[in-house]
Parts: sequence; structure tokens; C-alpha cells
Amino acid sequence: MNLPPDLYTAAQVRELDRIAIEDFSIPGFMLMQYAGQATFDALLEAFPDTRSLCVICATGNNGGDGYVIATLAIEAGFVVKLVQLGDSKTMTGDAQRMRAAFLLAGGQETDLQQALLCADVIVDAIFGTGLSRDISGSWADVIRAINASPAKVVAVDIPSGLHADTGRVQGIAVKADLTVTFIGLKRGLFTAQARDYCGEIRFNDLQVPPEVYQQLNEKPQTRLIPGDFIRQILKPRQRSSHKGDHGHVLLIGGAQGMSGAIRLAAEAALRTGAGLVSVATAPSHAELLNLTHAEIMVKGVEDANALSPLINKSCVIGIGPGLGQSEWSRALLFKVLESDKALVLDADALNLLAQIPDLPKNKPWILTPHPAEAARLLGMTTQQIEADRYQSIQKLSKKGGDGFVLKGAGTLVSDGVTTHVCTAGNPGMASGGMGDVLSGIIAALVAQGLSLADAAIAGVELHAQAADRAAQQGERGLLASDLFPYLRELVNP
Repeated sequence: MNLPPDLYTAAQVRELDRIAIEDFSIPGFMLMQYAGQATFDALLEAFPDTRSLCVICATGNNGGDGYVIATLAIEAGFVVKLVQLGDSKTMTGDAQRMRAAFLLAGGQETDLQQALLCADVIVDAIFGTGLSRDISGSWADVIRAINASPAKVVAVDIPSGLHADTGRVQGIAVKADLTVTFIGLKRGLFTAQARDYCGEIRFNDLQVPPEVYQQLNEKPQTRLIPGDFIRQILKPRQRSSHKGDHGHVLLIGGAQGMSGAIRLAAEAALRTGAGLVSVATAPSHAELLNLTHAEIMVKGVEDANALSPLINKSCVIGIGPGLGQSEWSRALLFKVLESDKALVLDADALNLLAQIPDLPKNKPWILTPHPAEAARLLGMTTQQIEADRYQSIQKLSKKGGDGFVLKGAGTLVSDGVTTHVCTAGNPGMASGGMGDVLSGIIAALVAQGLSLADAAIAGVELHAQAADRAAQQGERGLLASDLFPYLRELVNP
């Protein structure tokens, strides 16, 4: 995806639209024509064998875009079936004007079932970004029919039924193969359930001049992570550098019977370039952890006091993978929280943290919860976290700290001001150990001199890109350890 970085709320995009029309005298019908043309062009590029279209319109401006697409298709010699949902007599303004142009071009409106029968491509021009209620009744029946069709589906601006701000499905939503969105990228297209509904996302600014964006009072505070962010931030090493220049990571975890998680985190830290990696773990398996990688320095710790010399030698501490929630685990976490070292907290460290009524403030830490862990930290349900992931990570950032990661489809990273969205990654990552690998990656980046915020952003992107490379052999059956060779490739730009 070659997309601009800024993501907008639906209200911000409406304001951009207003500024363009009222302050820059760009006629609304012209923006509608541009939107229809942009969608039609993208449709032909994505599906060049298309010969017949079913265009489904409602009565609002999104439907007006659909009428433009249908008219262009008629003029290009396509077989066009258009379905009008709702009462066309209620159409006004530019949308009504585009309907009239469609009828004048010889277009006809027909019923849904007939229109779907012969369509190569279905154009979803039903609901735009203003939808604020769950879809039900006959409207839901239409979307079920679209989703059941074997035809390719193109969504105009946003798949109908998808919340433009959160990516939440509002009862039911159109599953598109291609979404063509306009003026400003809607932030709901990139996280939560949106990943299952948008297909490929293409953007067109409809020739809106840059000055329009500059006049927006409320600037966007959500951005896509650039695909080349790792290359931007990781520079080639000096030829004279030594291991001490690249940091000493201390990883703490691996309660009795749970050694795998901390082992994965340790190798991830090494493969990401940390100069030294130490592991503090349960004595029962300390001698086994580095059998396959002697580079990992392992220390069995009976109690929290044994951590002191290890903490003193480290520059960043990662705690949580396989930590458990025993008294031993709790004592290790409290010992770490007494330190002023940079921290990366994951897994059971987060679950233990959620049990502390008054969290320490302004700690130099990165928290990396998945939705269930975030729910425990915030006293919410997992469903509430996922209903608005952007709002959830804002609440997390109020816990104090420098970096917050809300894992999931479209992982979010916040520095307390700006939220960054990762578009890389795949469903193969839904397997045990992936979060442990991420912890090791982020800790290694901190050790190599990145700020906590940059390490969180770069770590999430690096993790996801490595998983995408590993998944070229198939998503199902992808192991967390499969990422290691690709980590090494990616951190050597």
C-alpha cells in the first residue's frame, strides 16, 4: 500500500470536505465526480477482466458516488445493473443530480437479486462514514446477499457497516476485496475487524489542495508506521564498534515449567542485535536454557535479591515471558520496579501489574498487552477494549510511561501523544510465543540506543515484517521461532 501517513476520524474528514467546498470553492458535485472516477479507475486496474457491474446505492452522498460509477461504466460499454435502496424521492443535492445523470445516460434501476446474478464486480455505495447505528432488517439482508456473492466487491470510501473511527463491525458489514477511500484515510480502516473487511486499500485525495489540510484545526494524532521505518532508524554500525556499544539486555521470566517463553525472548533480543543478553530464570531449568545458543547468559535466581547484580549490569530489562504469578514472580517484578532502568513489560508482568492499586508514575517503561491483558490493566472487558482500540490505548497511555503497545490485528503503538498503526503482520502470528519474541525485539532496540517510543514503534514493525516474510511458506503452522532468520535480515538494512 502506498498510502499517506496521517489517519483521520470521520469528523475530521467531514471538516476537510467542508473546508474544500466552503473555503476553497470546490463544488461538492465535482468532488463526487472525482470520487466516482477514482473508484472506477481503481476497479478497472484491480479487476481488468470486468465486463458487468452491480452498483448498490442508498440515498446519501455515498450513493451519489455510486451513481457516478454506474454512469461511467455505461459510457465505457459495461453491462450495468443499479440497485437503489431507500426512497429515491428523498435524495437531494449532488446525489440527486448524479442520479438524474445516470438515468439520462440510459441507466435503469433494478431489484437486487437480478442485479447480483450476472455481476463480475459489486460496488458497495450504501453507507459512508456517517453510519452511527448497527445495521439490521432488510439492510442487513442486502449485505448478506453481497457477501454471499462470488463477485468481487469494491467499497466506496468505506465498507458499509464498518465504523470509520474504530474499525468495529456495526452488526454486519460488507466484505470488500478493494476499498477506495477519499480525502483523508479513515483510521477505522486499519485496525480491529477492519482487516477482514477492507481488502486492498487505495487512497485518492480528489485533487483537494494541501492548503485545505493545513486549515484543519484539530490535526490528526494517528499515523501509519512507514514500511521503511526500520531502515530509517537503524543505521549501519561503526566498523570499530564492540559488544558493549550495543547494550546489555536482562530478561526475567521462565517460572518452573515455563522456560520456553523466556528462551524465545532471549534469542529474539540476540537476533535483533543486542550486544549481550542475560536471562534470570527459575533455577530448575537454568542450565538448559542456553544448550542450543551458548550466547545466552543464564542465571538461576532463587529470590529477588539475586537480581541486584544482574540489574546493575544491564541497560534495559524485559520482564514477563513465562514469569507466572507466584510469590516468586511477584517479588521479581517488585524488585525490577524499584530500578530506574528502562523496562519492557509483557505477559504475566502485566497481569501482576494489574493487581497493584497505585501504579508507579513516570516509570521509563513500555507496556505490551494483548487485549485481554489491557482489559485487566484498565478494569474493562476484552470486548470493551476491542470495541474502540484507539480509545483503549489512550487510556493505557495515562498509566504513565514512554511507550504502549496494544497488540492485535492492526497493532497500535502510542507514545502518549501520537498513536501509530502497524499495517504489516498476518493471521499466522496468532500462535504461542509471538508476544515473547516481540518483547525481546523491543528490549534489544532500547539496548542499542533507541528511545523507548521509537523502540516500541520499530519493534512492532520489525516483528510484523519478519512474520510476513516467514509466512510466505504459509500462515497456518507459523511458529514464533520461524521469525528469527528474518529478524537478522531486517535489522541489517
